[in-house]
Amino acid sequence: MTQSILLPTRKDEAWRYSDIDAVQGSAPETFEAWEDIRVAEGETWRDLIVIDDGDDLALRRLRIVIEKNARAELAALVAGGRLGRLEVVVTLAEGAHFELGGITLGGGDTTREIVTRMAHEKPGATSNQTVRSVHWGKGTGNFLGRIDVVRDAQKTDAAQSFKGLLLERGASVNSVPQLEIYADDVQCAHGATVGQLDESARFYMAARGLPPETIRRLLVQAFIGDATRELADETTRETLLEKALAKLDERT
Repeated sequence: MTQSILLPTRKDEAWRYSDIDAVQGSAPETFEAWEDIRVAEGETWRDLIVIDDGDDLALRRLRIVIEKNARAELAALVAGGRLGRLEVVVTLAEGAHFELGGITLGGGDTTREIVTRMAHEKPGATSNQTVRSVHWGKGTGNFLGRIDVVRDAQKTDAAQSFKGLLLERGASVNSVPQLEIYADDVQCAHGATVGQLDESARFYMAARGLPPETIRRLLVQAFIGDATRELADETTRETLLEKALAKLDERT
């Protein structure tokens, strides 16, 4: 099988908005490099992933299996590479919970994206995904989130929340929710909004003497801080926010 067959294309739904040119020249085995994680029954697993470097492709791929009544909590910042991409596939057993707090940042001619799939295969499992994207220049932020609920997975409660903030004209964000639901007693919700900085809030703070750069930073901090609010671990919340603000301070 040749490399051209193995590399992804925009015909693949999960790569529709991606920078396919950035993956050219990547070794085919790059796309088989999955990190497998299993959270044992009743246990809690937490991790913080930061993608903040890389020339062309900066890729992390996780497969997480959450056993009965276990919890997995992932905080993620995607702010590196011409194409920075985090893929997460989660399989949930009965009573399991998965929590994602994700942030994508980027300017110039970059694409930063989070791609997830929640496989609800047993009753009573819950998942919640909160993703915030801030982009400028010609930067693009993507969130593609798929939720699969099988016929026997009654009492599933799955939610996605995506918001994009465009700091400059020319930047863009895309949100693609996909729901495949075969059970009838479930709650599955998704929401997506895209906008610019709140002009009324900027005017209010400017009238009180705050300089424009301080105003911008405070408003962006409040926006991305929303991605961390459902993470249970305070240290993780603070670290994710600090790293995101540090990358924003470096922006060009």
